[in-house]
Amino acid sequence: MLQTWRWFGPDDPVSLENVAEAGAVGVVTALHHKNRGEAWPVDDILERRAAIESAGLVWPVVESIGVGEEIKTRSGDFRQKIDNYKQSIRNAARSGVRVFCYNFMAITDWTRTNLNWRLANGGTALRFDALDFAAYNLFILERAGAGDDYPPERIAAAKARFEAMTPEARESLERALIDWLPARDFTYDRASFREALARYRDVGVEDMRDNLIAFVREIVQVAEEEGVRLAIHPDDPAFPIFGLPRVLSTAEDVRKLFEAVPSEACGITLCAGSFGSNPKNDLVAMAREFGPRIHFVHLRNVKHEPDGSFFEADHLAGDTDLVALAAEIMTEEARRRAEGRADADIPMRPDHGHLLGDDRLKRSNPGYSFIGRLKGLAELRGVMQTVEAFRSGRVG
Repeated sequence: MLQTWRWFGPDDPVSLENVAEAGAVGVVTALHHKNRGEAWPVDDILERRAAIESAGLVWPVVESIGVGEEIKTRSGDFRQKIDNYKQSIRNAARSGVRVFCYNFMAITDWTRTNLNWRLANGGTALRFDALDFAAYNLFILERAGAGDDYPPERIAAAKARFEAMTPEARESLERALIDWLPARDFTYDRASFREALARYRDVGVEDMRDNLIAFVREIVQVAEEEGVRLAIHPDDPAFPIFGLPRVLSTAEDVRKLFEAVPSEACGITLCAGSFGSNPKNDLVAMAREFGPRIHFVHLRNVKHEPDGSFFEADHLAGDTDLVALAAEIMTEEARRRAEGRADADIPMRPDHGHLLGDDRLKRSNPGYSFIGRLKGLAELRGVMQTVEAFRSGRVG
């Protein structure tokens, strides 16, 4: 796998020099100052590429050109936004980018209730606490219809949790859920978030799926013309939240997209943590089934709890067997090489590292500190080299 690293641009506390020090060869990034649905200018793309290459790195993956809510709901100026999206793909592709990661999550990106949850070793991790989420949904946001999502015993437990929270704890929970995301130049407050939810009041799951398919059918034509790959990122978490429609949470969701858009250019980002947040997903089986259309990989791990909560575990210590998953992806790479495919080396990045060491004293984007991802990449590199050593017969 091609070892890459997510970088949020010049304002990222982790520098390109740090990325090179970590041993990554590529950078995954986007023009985060152009995330309102406008077409990405060629000059801005070339400037970003030059900065990356000056550090001895390459830019193989865009993550992400933002998909606006107008596109997801097929409302407002969605037609202009899609045209701009297609032009951005063309411009970045002609600058050398080969893979475009994107998501189709309504309103939210990845969602956690705690961005700094204390681990037993003293570090901190990202966590989704199902009871905290229910307490927010029911008693802070007071979302219409939220009570229909929970059995009576969960509502009672959520009420008790809410009543035990200090004002500071409630504020911290709200910020984690709706008022924070790296490299985004806007946030929600409670009122604007309710307004955003209202846009989806009449958008069901199949409506959302139809909108996704209509969008992908358009942009895949551009991808084919430019010889690049699309890699949709799964929902995170991979189950419904805030009453919003989810259309890329399970293997069946992926099958439906692939059946509707059979082009090899239409693929997925196999995010082990996002798909892994749903215990029903078998990541190794999914890698085997969808291998030819896996165009990008996020390797991280989560640990589930009985009530539906989960937290970001060490890369090799969660509920997904990342050794087996890495081996399956490497098998797909070998198959592609045998076929002579130009995209045999699948880009991979370590995702959502823990906050460790003196990074706790520095400014960092939650989940994207330096030391935690450095640790994760080192572990994953060791896994890949070990798999390769066994397969080549050097050990065994």
